Amino acid sequence: MPQPDSDDLIQYSCRDRIATITFNRPEKLNAFNDFMVMRLARVLHDFDIDEAADVAILCGEGRAFSSGADVHQRQLRSEADLKKHGGSQGWGAHASDLLTRAINWKPVIAAPHGFAVGLGLGMVLESELVVAEEGTRFQVTETSRGLAASRYWALLNFRGARSFATEAVLTGRFFTAEEALKAGIVDRVAPKGQHLSVALELARQIVANPPLSVRATVRTRRWYMDQAEREAYLQTIPLKLHQTEDFKESARAFAEKRPAGPFKGR
Repeated sequence: MPQPDSDDLIQYSCRDRIATITFNRPEKLNAFNDFMVMRLARVLHDFDIDEAADVAILCGEGRAFSSGADVHQRQLRSEADLKKHGGSQGWGAHASDLLTRAINWKPVIAAPHGFAVGLGLGMVLESELVVAEEGTRFQVTETSRGLAASRYWALLNFRGARSFATEAVLTGRFFTAEEALKAGIVDRVAPKGQHLSVALELARQIVANPPLSVRATVRTRRWYMDQAEREAYLQTIPLKLHQTEDFKESARAFAEKRPAGPFKGR
């Protein structure tokens, strides 16, 4: 059940047919716990059925777009909970479901700044368009956490960055907005402090078009994206990496703020 204050975790506003959806957990660098994911799902549904909105911009309050999943709440679950949920994501809190269960298929523009890693990077890659502030740092964290990063490889590949995707996923290194632009992963790199204004200008160009024709393209794009993600999940779910010793060691090391390892391959 959502926390009593969970409505504050994601804020929604709409003006001139452009909705703004803001992640509002700045003290945790907008790390997503189950409650925040479920709240975002509700807000995205509200946007999807809002007759006054045609496009949405995703952004983060504070120093980062999102530092990813809340490791303490999602990855340090008990053994029983990990088995019950089939992974580290709670029931009804799967981040990969956020943009693929729409009714009206309205476009979403991600406007990351600071950091967008793990789950946060996933939301960026699933969005139709991306306007990143210069210097924004991205990272696929799943590999270093002992989890399957196949979904992120699939999303990076879907955006046309196959070779870059393989390197970013296997190394788990940070990469910048400028690298992402060169690889075709983001669509614009905005000067410091201007990522939202650039995203708004892009949104205005979209809302100037007939909305139903825009949504037809979004629906097609997300169908192919959903297929890519599902294929990746089908290949990796049977591995049950969330039950391995390496995964547990990595999560504990993160929580204890120490280097992880040595890993044992089991």
